[in-house]
Amino acid sequence: QVQLVESGGGLVQAGASLRLACAASGRSISPYVMAWFRQAPGKEREAVAAIRGSGIITAYADSAKGRFTISRDNAKNTVYLQMNSLKPEDTAVYYCAADRAVSGALGRSQDYDYWGQGTQVTVSS
Repeated sequence: QVQLVESGGGLVQAGASLRLACAASGRSISPYVMAWFRQAPGKEREAVAAIRGSGIITAYADSAKGRFTISRDNAKNTVYLQMNSLKPEDTAVYYCAADRAVSGALGRSQDYDYWGQGTQVTVSS
């Protein structure tokens, strides 16, 4: 079992930056694909970014490219999402997810077995 706990969310103005962290426990995340998803009110959960175990291979949703950066520190069992130039449309609950294998570059929500409880990000205009 892998337990995931997100932190770093908050209320910011448009154009600001936030850094989310996902701390894992229970097992080493080294062999896991780690990802960030988000879900806005009334919308489906969508993948934002994913990173393979090595930390070298990453993937981003079009909405995140150029603004968000996913990274991992396997020694600390932690994954990060640096979010820059935030927009009001980035407002959502952000979730960390983990699985040993996913389909495609980002994976689908149903591919991931382990999830955190989420952290709220609110961007005001």
